[in-house]
Amino acid sequence: MRCERCGEEIASGEEREHLGRMLCEDCYMDVLSPARTCDPWAVHSAKSLSRERGGDLEVNEIQAEILRILRERGPVEPALLLEKLRIKPPDLEREIAALRHMEKVRGELREGKRYLRLW
Repeated sequence: MRCERCGEEIASGEEREHLGRMLCEDCYMDVLSPARTCDPWAVHSAKSLSRERGGDLEVNEIQAEILRILRERGPVEPALLLEKLRIKPPDLEREIAALRHMEKVRGELREGKRYLRLW
C-alpha cells in the first residue's frame, strides 16, 4: 500500500487512516500536528531557554546545514534547500519552524516568491 499523501510505500499494518485517506506514520503526524512557523509561545519559550543557557541554543545537523547554506549563499528559495539537503518538504518545514522560533531564520517575499534568510 502507498501513502496517499507522499506516495511512500507503507508496510502492512503500519498505515494510518485520516479523513478517509490512508497515510504513512510521518504524514499522519504531519496532518495531526503541522509545523507552525508563526507561534508566539514557541518564540517566547526559545528565548527563555536561550537566556537560561547563557545565549545560544543547540541546533541539530540539518538545522546547522540550513544555517551554513544561508550564510554562504544569502537568501534562498526553499526548493534549493530541499535539493541540497535531500529531505521531504514537511521535514524542511519542521526544521525551518524550529529555527524561526529561535529567531535564527525568517522568510521574506521577493517579487512574489518566498525566500528564507538569516534573521
